[in-house]
Amino acid sequence: MLNPFLYLHVKRFKFYLFFVCNVSAFIYTMLFVTFLQIIGENKLMNYLFLFIPAIGWGLMPMFVAGVKKSNIYHQILGTVLGAFIFGVVMTLIKRPTFDGTTFMLAMLAGAAWVIGQVGQYYSYSKVGVSETMPISTGLQLIGVPLVGVLIFGEWASTQAKIFGFLGILVLIIGVACASLTDKGTAEGGKKNQTTTMIVLVLTTLGYITSSSIPKALKGDNTMIFFGETIGMLIATVIYLLATKKIGVVKEKESYQVIPAGLIYAVAALAYIVSVKMNGVNLAFVMSQLCVVISTLGGSIFLHEQKTKKGYIYTAIGLVLIVAGAVLTSVF
Repeated sequence: MLNPFLYLHVKRFKFYLFFVCNVSAFIYTMLFVTFLQIIGENKLMNYLFLFIPAIGWGLMPMFVAGVKKSNIYHQILGTVLGAFIFGVVMTLIKRPTFDGTTFMLAMLAGAAWVIGQVGQYYSYSKVGVSETMPISTGLQLIGVPLVGVLIFGEWASTQAKIFGFLGILVLIIGVACASLTDKGTAEGGKKNQTTTMIVLVLTTLGYITSSSIPKALKGDNTMIFFGETIGMLIATVIYLLATKKIGVVKEKESYQVIPAGLIYAVAALAYIVSVKMNGVNLAFVMSQLCVVISTLGGSIFLHEQKTKKGYIYTAIGLVLIVAGAVLTSVF
C-alpha cells in the first residue's frame, strides 16, 4: 500500500519540478533573445518575440492556480509585485528616457489591466483555468480589433473589412462553444456560469483598454512597461483598500504568486517589443495563442475535470478562436 505522505511528497515534487523547468526555460529563452539582439539576427528575433508572450501568458495561469489556499487578493497582489520588481530591475539596467505623457498613458493601461486580471482570477476560482481562458481570450480578440477599426482606422480595405468581420463572427461562435459545459460538472451550474460570464465580459473591457492604449504610445519599451507596472501597483492598492483586504500584504500566499508575476512581466515586455517589430495586429493575435497552452495545461497539470462532451466543446471552441484570430489579422 502506497504511503500517503510519500504520495503527497512526490506530487508536490512533481509540481515544483514542473515549475522550475518552465521558469528555467523562460530565463534561457530570454538570454537567447538577448544574445540574438547583440549579434543582430533580426528576422529570427521577430519570430521569437511573437511567441514569448504566448508562452509566458499561457504558463502564468497554471502557476497562479497552483498556489494552494490563495484567493483573488493574494493572486493579484503577487502578480503585480512580480511585474513591478521586474520593471524596476529592467529600468535600472536600461535607464530609459522618460516622456511624461507616454508614461501616464502607460500607467492608465496598467490600471485597466488590473480590472481585467481581477475578473480572470475570479473566474479561475469559479470555473477553472481551462474554461476561463478560451472565453477571456475570445472576448479580447473580438474587442481589440473593433477598437482598432473604430478608433485607429484599421482594416482600411474592403477585403480587410470582409475577412475581419468574418473573423469576429467565427470568434463569437468559438467563445460560445468554449463556454458550453455540462450540468454534471463542477463549473456547469447555470447560475455559476452565468455570473462568471457577466463578470468576465465586464472586466475584459479592462484588458481591451490595456491592449489598445499601447497602439498610441511612442517611446522606450522599458519606460512604457515600467509605467504600466506603476499603474498596476496603484490600482491594486486601491482595489485592496476598497475591498478591505489590504491585510493580504502580510500573508505568505501573496508572495508565493510573485514568480507568476515575473513570468507575466517577461511576456508583457516581449509583447511591447513585438508590437514594434511585427505590428499591433499580428503581435496581439499571436500573443493570444496563450489560450491553447493555458487550456491544455489546466486540464493536464491542474486536473480540471470535464465530461467527454465538455472536452469536445472546448476543443471546437479553441479551433474556432484560433481560426477567427487568423482571419482578423492576416487578411
